[in-house]
Amino acid sequence: MVSAVLALAFVPLLLTLLLRYRHLLALLLRAVLLGWLRDRLSGVPREQRAFQYLLANAVPGDPRHVLSTFDRWSQRCEHLSCVGPVKGQLLERLLCERAPRTVLELGTYCGYGTVLMANAMPPGARLYTVEPDPRHAAVAEKVIRLAGFDEEKVELIVGPSAEVIPRLRERHGLQRADFVFMDHWKRCYLRDLRLLEEHGLLAEGATVLADNVVFPGAPRFLQYARSCGRYRCRVHRASLEYCPAIPDGVAELRYLGPR
Repeated sequence: MVSAVLALAFVPLLLTLLLRYRHLLALLLRAVLLGWLRDRLSGVPREQRAFQYLLANAVPGDPRHVLSTFDRWSQRCEHLSCVGPVKGQLLERLLCERAPRTVLELGTYCGYGTVLMANAMPPGARLYTVEPDPRHAAVAEKVIRLAGFDEEKVELIVGPSAEVIPRLRERHGLQRADFVFMDHWKRCYLRDLRLLEEHGLLAEGATVLADNVVFPGAPRFLQYARSCGRYRCRVHRASLEYCPAIPDGVAELRYLGPR
């Protein structure tokens, strides 16, 4: 009897938690559990399924159509952790305003952000994009070429960012980046920012844009950027890609030079 009363007492709390976190639970179900199940049943990873959808529906050589087709897939079929159209507008606007000659992306994934940036960069600019997972890189390579960008415009580098960054100048000819977009593992943001500083790979006045600093979050990265004296820092409030009910943010850093 006592156990039943205690169990009933927890029902309102449980309902409150389910209501409060329903959007996160829906994301977990759609992005993780259902994705895992489809991977096992089909034997084809979701990234490859997304590319097959692009091949069937996107217009080759049209970057904007490739991106909008990606958006349709993520909204209607399966969630992909790309920057998405809302935060993508901020990324595109800053690229148009700053007109960088050299852009570095950490975290290519399926190539969505890569295509968006390559399309927004000024003529003659070059994009270096780094992806640690060879399977994702293989999909991204096909997406980038499907959108119409060759190796002169976009160079895809496969390997862990901690190993790639120190050799960017020697092996890939990247002297200094005018614009950096971080969209890889959030726990690596601070480490990789400091690697870029240590190896002199940030041009003075360079912009560093970091996605998902609110969800799932990058608190140590934000604390460092705000307190080290090397950056002007602001956070653009937004929502998680394809999940408007989940708050997120994009950090914009302006590099002031070594201090």
